[in-house]
Amino acid sequence: MSPPSSQHPAGIPDSGGNAKYAIVAVILLLAAGGIYAWRTMTNRQPQPAPPPAPSLAQSAPTPTNPLLDDIPPPPPPDNTPEAGGPHIVYVPANAGCDNKCVGSAPPELAQALQVRGMRARRCYEQALNNDSSLKGHMSIAVKIGPSGNVCSANVASSDMGNAQVAACAANMFRSGAYPAPRGGCIDATVPLSFVPMGQ
Repeated sequence: MSPPSSQHPAGIPDSGGNAKYAIVAVILLLAAGGIYAWRTMTNRQPQPAPPPAPSLAQSAPTPTNPLLDDIPPPPPPDNTPEAGGPHIVYVPANAGCDNKCVGSAPPELAQALQVRGMRARRCYEQALNNDSSLKGHMSIAVKIGPSGNVCSANVASSDMGNAQVAACAANMFRSGAYPAPRGGCIDATVPLSFVPMGQ
């Protein structure tokens, strides 16, 4: 009988180093696939959401009811201040201006009218550059509402003969707000004397 053969039968692989190379190749392939998947996920930009489909309620015209259209809008919300919030009162431009004025002017209001009178002098000084002989007197009638709003400001009298100076002076009294009078609106007449300085 012959000694046993040291060769492996056909079809059975050697138990050598080929298996470890196959395992390393599989691990490298898995790692490369993982890196590729990770980079693909991090570089992907978010897709914008599709616009919402129009609903039937938005596209249908709103029916009008002639009886409901005649109803006035609700009054403005109550202006009661909330805790910690500012107290804002919306006053129409002519609020308190329609009635007879019986209020009284506090000292701050008289001072505010005097300041406006000094500003009105700018109108005269600009016109004085064109006509050095210009001088005269005028009075501005100012009506101030109970909240300090300007109801009206017009030239009551003028002997200047220059309508531009008169209109400019009246405009100085129309802008801004005044300190609120006591007890309602007031009518005030502000006399203005326009003469060159030193005369």
